[in-house]
Amino acid sequence: MSDATIATPLTQLVGVRHPLVQTGMGWVAGPRLVSATAEAGALGILGSATMTVEQLRSSVREVRSRTAAPFGVNLRADAGDAAERVRIIIDEDVRVASFALAPSRELIARLKDAGVIVIPSVGAGRHAEKVAAWGADAVLVQGGEGGGHTGDVATGVLLPQVVDAVDIPVIAAGGFRDGRGLVAALAYGASGIAMGTRFLLTSDSTVPDAVKSRYLSATVKDVTVTTKVDGLPHRMLRSELVGSLERAGRAASLLRALRHAAAFRRETGMGWADMVRDGLAMRHGKEMSWSQVLLAANTPMMLRAAMVDGRTDLGVMAAGQVAGLIDDLPSCAELIERVMAEALATLRALPHSP
Repeated sequence: MSDATIATPLTQLVGVRHPLVQTGMGWVAGPRLVSATAEAGALGILGSATMTVEQLRSSVREVRSRTAAPFGVNLRADAGDAAERVRIIIDEDVRVASFALAPSRELIARLKDAGVIVIPSVGAGRHAEKVAAWGADAVLVQGGEGGGHTGDVATGVLLPQVVDAVDIPVIAAGGFRDGRGLVAALAYGASGIAMGTRFLLTSDSTVPDAVKSRYLSATVKDVTVTTKVDGLPHRMLRSELVGSLERAGRAASLLRALRHAAAFRRETGMGWADMVRDGLAMRHGKEMSWSQVLLAANTPMMLRAAMVDGRTDLGVMAAGQVAGLIDDLPSCAELIERVMAEALATLRALPHSP
C-alpha cells in the first residue's frame, strides 16, 4: 500500500493517515466495514442507531479486536438511551463520537472531558457556529446530493458557508467518491470528505450482493428523493416499492408505519414508552405531525429489509446521487489508496501560479 497522503487539520485531530471518513450508516457500518476502513488509514464510524446498547458494546470490542487504528461511533443525540451509549464510548476508549443531530452542550462537555473527539453533523452555517461555541472539535456538513435524510442545498453552496462560519475542521459530505472530489473539497476549505454510498459499495461491506447489484446498475437519474418513507426528505434508489409508497394513501402509510414500529420494537427491545419518548424528542424544534413521527418507524425496518435481508422488493435503498457514477466493488484498502493517489495526481496536474 502506498504511503502517499495529505495531512490536514482532520488527520491531525483524529490521528488517521488520510482525510477520508466512512459514514455511520445504519445496518451497513458494522465492525467489518469500520475495521477495514480504519486499518486502511481512514476514519471508520460505526452506525449505532440500529444497534441495541449491548450490540454497540460488542461491536466496539469487535472493531478493537481487528485493528488498533482510531475509529468512531455515530449516535442519535435525541435517543432515550443516549447517555448509556455515551458511557460505552467513554468506557471503551472510542476515539470519535459523531452525531446525526447536534448534541447538547452538556453532552459535548461530558465527552470532551473524557478525551473523546466530538463531530456533530450540521446542515447550515448557524448550526455549525452553535456547536463550535459549545466545544465541538469538528463538524460534518452534508449537501443535498447525499443519501438518506437530506436537505435541498447542494454541497458546493453549503460547504463554503460552513467553512466561513467556523474555525474548526469541516468535513464535506454529499456527492463524493474519488480523489478529484477530495481536492475540490479541500479547495473549498474543508479538511476532508465523508463518503457513505462509496463505502457501502466495497467488498468489505456486508450489504447483500443482490442489493449491491441494484446500486451498481443505477444511473444518476435512478436516485430520487421521497417523503413517503418517514415524512422527511429521504434520498434513495428508485424502485417499484418506492413507486408504490408514492402512490399509497395516508391510511395505508400509517398502517404500514404502525407495523414497522412494532417490528422495530421487537428488533431493538425498546418499550413503547421509549419509542414515544424518542418520538417526542424528534418533534422537538421541528414541524412534525404525530403521523410523521409514526412514519419514522419505517426508516430502520425498511432499510433493514434491503441492507440486511437483501429484499429489494420489501426494503428501501438509501443512496447518494453519486451511486449513478459507481461501477465497481473495491476493498476499503483499494478504494482509499485509489482516492489518495488520484487526489495527489490531480493536485500535481493543476496549473501553477505565475
